[in-house]
Formats: sequence, C-alpha cells, structure tokens
Amino acid sequence: MPIGGGEVAQLVVQQSFPDPRPTTNPYLIMLRDAIAAQPGVELRTFTWRRALLARYDVFHVHWPEILVSGHSPLKKLVRQALTLALVLKLRITRTPIVRTAHNLDLPSGISRREVWLLRLIDRWTTLRIRLNPLTPVPDGSAVETIEHGHYRDWFAAYARRAAIPGRLAYVGLVRRYKGVDALIAAFREAFRASDAPAATLTVSGRPSSDELAGQLQEEARGDDRIFLRFAFLTDEELVAAVTESELIVLPYREMHNSGGALSSLSLDRPVLVPDNDVNRLLAREVGESWVQRYDPPLRPEHLEQALAAVRGREPGDRPDLDARGWDETGRRHVAAYRRAIELRRGRRGRTRPA
Repeated sequence: MPIGGGEVAQLVVQQSFPDPRPTTNPYLIMLRDAIAAQPGVELRTFTWRRALLARYDVFHVHWPEILVSGHSPLKKLVRQALTLALVLKLRITRTPIVRTAHNLDLPSGISRREVWLLRLIDRWTTLRIRLNPLTPVPDGSAVETIEHGHYRDWFAAYARRAAIPGRLAYVGLVRRYKGVDALIAAFREAFRASDAPAATLTVSGRPSSDELAGQLQEEARGDDRIFLRFAFLTDEELVAAVTESELIVLPYREMHNSGGALSSLSLDRPVLVPDNDVNRLLAREVGESWVQRYDPPLRPEHLEQALAAVRGREPGDRPDLDARGWDETGRRHVAAYRRAIELRRGRRGRTRPA
C-alpha cells in the first residue's frame, strides 16, 4: 500500500532498505518520505517477500553489500542465494535496477562470492544516481546527479546549544579510515603556546571495534582538554554535540560523499575537511568560509588556522543549502526512475549499463 494510504500509484518503487529503525541513516528516511510525497508514486520498503514475490516498476539499491552479508555463515549464504534469485527475477521481468553510488569501491575483506554478486548487480544496473558530479561511473552508463539533501528539517525539532569558544569536535561513526587518531595527535600539539586560545576537543560516536576505542583512549590519555564519548548518538545528542562546537573536524583519509559534513552544515557549524575536488565544489556551493580545507596529513597548524578563520561571522549567517531541498530531491528521483524504465524497455538482448 502507498505510504499514507490513497489510490494505487502509477509508479511502484521497491527500495533496498527496510522499515526504518532508530539506527537507520536519516538520509534513507528523508529520501523515502520525499519520494512517497510525489504524485503518482508508491514506495515500498524492503522485505525479501516483497522483493521476490511482488510486482513493481523499479528496484532502487543503495548499499548492495548489505543484501549479501549476514551475522553467521549460514545467514550469509541464505542471503546470497536470495540475492541471486532477486537479480534473476529483475533480469527476467526486465525490471530496471537503479543504484545510488554512495561509495567508490567495493567493501574490503569480503568473499569472492560476494564480489561476484556485487559485480553482477553493478553490471545489470540500468541507471546510476551519484551524489556529486565528480563520482566516476563506467563508460557509457546512464547517470543522474542528485545531490544529498540537507538535514535542516530533520534536526529542526531539537534544541541547539550555544557554541563553546575553542570547542572542536568530531561527531559520527568512529572508523579507522576517518582519521580520528590523526585528529587527536594534531590537537595534542596545537594551542600550546602561552598566547594560544583555550581549546577543547570532543569525539562523539560509536566506534567500529573495542580495539579502536582502546587505541584512541590511550592516545588521548593525559590531555584533559580531550573528551571521548564512545556511544551511538541519538539525533538530540548529535545536535547538541555539533552545535556546542565552533568547528567540526572530519579528517577522513578517504572522503568523497560525507553526510557528516552536510549534517554539520545543516546545523550552521563550519567544517574542516581534506582538500580535494569534491570538497572544493562543496565550498563553492555553500560558501568558502563554511568549508575549511587542509592539505593532508592533518597538522596542528591546520586546526589553529581553521578555528581562527571561522570566527567573526555575522549573526544569522548560514551556509547556502538552497539547492538541497528534499521536495526537489524527491522529484528528481522519480524522474530518474521513469528514465530507467524507458531505458530498460528499449533494450534488446544482453543487458548492459546505458
């Protein structure tokens, strides 16, 4: 049934994510609502029964590796068999696969069978959606660029904190590639001069392993300016952690699409990120002062310079996120689905990316 009831929709979209849970990426929830709000569309969240047995017009996959993974060898094998059955169904029924390219590469440490299934999905994808125009796609692929929508409406219900002078923060999932160890090391060496401003650093988020948490605790030991909070953050806690900071530091070793940067900007807090083509494009879009950049590796002076640069803005100054409204995002996704259907119907013989 369509979300919110009503008549049967003209376009039925099967998503690859299930009904939302407390830990669900807000991007998926906002996308679900934005698409479901478009006229003539029925959006279905994922169950294996729906995906395998129901009829729909398009299948939209986000992180396909989730379909083929499992917490036990048996569960993983079952899911991989179901994924193969799903892909064959889509192939036989000429149902287009639309894939959002969130990541550039396949996950590391996966089996050859998983790699084969993910490459099969990729090979039979009809149309790709990328979140910025610099995401590479295979030659000849059909592609639409639809930027990640903002989080302003999502966070609107939560009270904001006043920024604490000198507060730097990392907020989000703590993974090795996100460079939190480099941030702690750089901060320990920064702001040490007698004339330096008072500064503090908070790291808030759930770590990917106990080993990583222990390593970071050891690296921060003895510096009472550093506060570590290793736990999943509710939206209310995330808003508090971001808004009480003057600057959000995201020292990712690899950075292409960052919901963390966009969530901070949606809360009117500037970010410090690695200097690359994607982040330069973001700075031009939202305002240069909001996206401070550094040439990796992160060094103490980068923190000092960025904190000095973001001070002194006019009251009420906000980053420009007008191009990232969710109504437009929903409309553009529906247009992409309709394009994928036309591409798929127009094909004969072997299916290749358009």
